[in-house]
Amino acid sequence: MRKPREKTLHIQEFILENIEEHPRDITSFTAKNFGVSRNAILRHINKLVSNRAVSAHGSTRDRYYELNPITRETFSIHISPDVEEDQIWRHVIRPTLKKLPDRVLHICEYGLSEMINNVIDHSEGNKMTININQYATKLSFMVIDDGIGIFNKIQRDFDLNDPRHAILELAKGKLTTDPERHSGEGIFFTSRMFDRFIIVSEGLFFSHNEPGDDWLLEHALNVKGTSILMTINPKTNREIQEVFDMYTSEDQDYGFNKTHVPLSLVTYGDENLISRSQARRLLTRFRDFDEVLLDFLGVETIGQAFSDEIFRIYARNYPEVKIIAINTNPQIDKMILRAKEKKSAS
Repeated sequence: MRKPREKTLHIQEFILENIEEHPRDITSFTAKNFGVSRNAILRHINKLVSNRAVSAHGSTRDRYYELNPITRETFSIHISPDVEEDQIWRHVIRPTLKKLPDRVLHICEYGLSEMINNVIDHSEGNKMTININQYATKLSFMVIDDGIGIFNKIQRDFDLNDPRHAILELAKGKLTTDPERHSGEGIFFTSRMFDRFIIVSEGLFFSHNEPGDDWLLEHALNVKGTSILMTINPKTNREIQEVFDMYTSEDQDYGFNKTHVPLSLVTYGDENLISRSQARRLLTRFRDFDEVLLDFLGVETIGQAFSDEIFRIYARNYPEVKIIAINTNPQIDKMILRAKEKKSAS
């Protein structure tokens, strides 16, 4: 049985964690979850309001609640060769963050330094804006520039036929337009360290959500430049080294030699994965890795030619690249097995 103070803290944490999704019914939602009266929950909410963690708006009948920010800051920075990402972190961003565990600060420092450096070196823009919002249960950052747009730049510099192809290449990792100065790992690892990672650029919206490793690619407003949103729970147990270790293969040479590729990013619109050209587009740069996890989550079916190109022809030509299919269904398993059986027979 919980002690009274422990129960109070547990209820208040529940309110803070759920108030964004339940601004108007947080009282009844919490009361039902804990099996207590609405009046008991109202006392907890009023305490949070008096502590300025939560704001109440509207009359009794139309009342709704929202989280109050601990920190809300916006900084505008002129992009020039003299701007350095470590100085921005140390002197601009870090002083605004309140009472965060070291593991969260390390993740924020890594992610923001990488994104700011990308803006400085790659955006071809003039101005960068950094928004910081710290709440009791969420920490969010936006890094915005007025440059060429990340997907357009990758499409141009790698001579891709569609900016959506740039998103697939970013998701693989090790993609950079300046290999002398960059490893191409920043966006890959940052997207996996934060709970949510979103890029909006020139009409495309790309997001990655943890936990569950959900990916989404949609059309967005055609706004100039690039906007990147990163959010993390300040109470996360995620460690920065833990994320790096996930993408180191079993030989433990501590290099970035393992990647995770969501197949949902290969298709456009309502396309199915059926053609060899789709497979070849997917297979681009697989040789940069020792191990590739092909994630079929959300994919219902694949064609014989698509499967054959990956699991027979590519596997035969590049046996040093280990390709592992995950989140498959029986139809996909059957097509993969057919391709592998042909490989064994040839």
